[in-house]
Amino acid sequence: MDYDNLLSDKCKTIKPSGIRKFFDIATTMDDVISLGVGEPDFPTPWPIRQTAITTLEKGKTVYTANAGLMELRETISRYLKRKNNLSYCPNDEIIITVGGSEAIDLGIRALVNPGDEVLVVEPSFVCYKPIVEIMHGVPIVIETKLEDNFKLTAEALKAKITDKTKLLILPFPNNPTGAIMTREELEAIAEVLRGTDIIVLSDEIYSELTYSGKHVSIAEIDGMQERTLLVNGFSKAFAMTGWRLGYLAGPAPLVKQMLKIHQYAIMCSPTISQYAAIEAMENCEEDVAKMVDEYNIRRRWLVNAFNEIGLECFEPMGAFYVFPSIKSTGMSSQEFCENLLYKHKVAVVPGDAFGDCGEGHIRVSYAYSLKHLMDAVACIKEFVEEIKNNK
Repeated sequence: MDYDNLLSDKCKTIKPSGIRKFFDIATTMDDVISLGVGEPDFPTPWPIRQTAITTLEKGKTVYTANAGLMELRETISRYLKRKNNLSYCPNDEIIITVGGSEAIDLGIRALVNPGDEVLVVEPSFVCYKPIVEIMHGVPIVIETKLEDNFKLTAEALKAKITDKTKLLILPFPNNPTGAIMTREELEAIAEVLRGTDIIVLSDEIYSELTYSGKHVSIAEIDGMQERTLLVNGFSKAFAMTGWRLGYLAGPAPLVKQMLKIHQYAIMCSPTISQYAAIEAMENCEEDVAKMVDEYNIRRRWLVNAFNEIGLECFEPMGAFYVFPSIKSTGMSSQEFCENLLYKHKVAVVPGDAFGDCGEGHIRVSYAYSLKHLMDAVACIKEFVEEIKNNK
C-alpha cells in the first residue's frame, strides 16, 4: 500500500518536536546527563499518592462525567477564587482535561476556522503552531526579545493584529525563557485587546512556579475574563506529570463547545487522577512551596554558573528553565547541542526548537538535583573552553 498517499498532507508537513529529538537520542547513549526534559525530579507528594491508593482500594475506577468530577471542578473553582480572585461556575465554565496539553488543543480546535490568524508569542512551547496548522489556521509569530526580558509588549502585539486575528496565545510564565508578565504589563496588553473580538488562550501551567511575587493571570484584569481561556494543570506545580491531568476555565458559551470535542475525543480524564487532584489542591500547598524553594536555589546557582562560564544568561523569574545565549561560541543552537551531546554526553535543547527567535540560545531545565546540575555544568564549561581554544 502507498501509505504516504493515504496520510493527511497537513500531518506530513508538521515537524516532530524539537524537545523530544535530543531526549530520544540521549536515551540510546550510556551515561548521558540530561537537562532536556521539563519534568520535576520530586516524587508526587505522599498525600496525593495515598489518595490515589485509597481510590483504587475503594474501586472508584469508573468513568466520571465528561467534564470531570463535580467535586474536582468545585475545588478548582475555589482554588482560582483563592489564588486569583476569579469566579468560575463549576457546572459550565470548567473542563477537566488530559493534561494542560489537551486544554490547549480544545481551545484552538473549538475557535479556529481555516484562514483565521492566531498570534503565537515566541520563544514558547512547541505545540501551539502545529495545532493551529492542523486546523488550517495561520500562526502569526510575535517574537519576544532579550532587551524586553522576553515579555510581550503592547507595541509588538498591536503590530501583528489584523482583521483576521482570532486568538492570542499567551504563555507566561514562559517555557523556555522563564519570563513572567507583571500586572502592569498585562494591563497594557489588555488595553490593546479591549474593543476587539480577540480571545486569549492563557497557558498558565507554571503559575505556581514564580520567584518574584505572586503570579497574575490576564483573566484578573478588568474586562478580560470574558475573553480569556485559562489553561492550567497539575503536572508542574504538584509533580504529577504522569497523572495526565489539567483543566480549562472560560466563558460558558465557549466551554460548552469545547466539551463536545472532549466528549468525542477523550470521554473523560483519568478517574483516579481526578480524586488525587482534589487532595493536591486542598492540602498540598506546603509541599508546593518546598519544591519552589528548592527550584529557586537551583535557579540562582545555574544563572550564576552560566554567566561565569561566559554564556550570558537571562535571569528567569518563573518556570524551571534557563535560556542562556551560546552566540559567543560561534555555533548554531543545533550544532552546540549536538556536539555537547556526542562529545560530552550532556543533553540540552536547542533554542530554535521553540521558534526561530530562539536561535542562539539553549534551554536548560533545572528540574533536576543540584548535584546533577553541577556535574552537567562542569562538562559544559569544559566544552566551551575547548571551543575557545580551537578558535
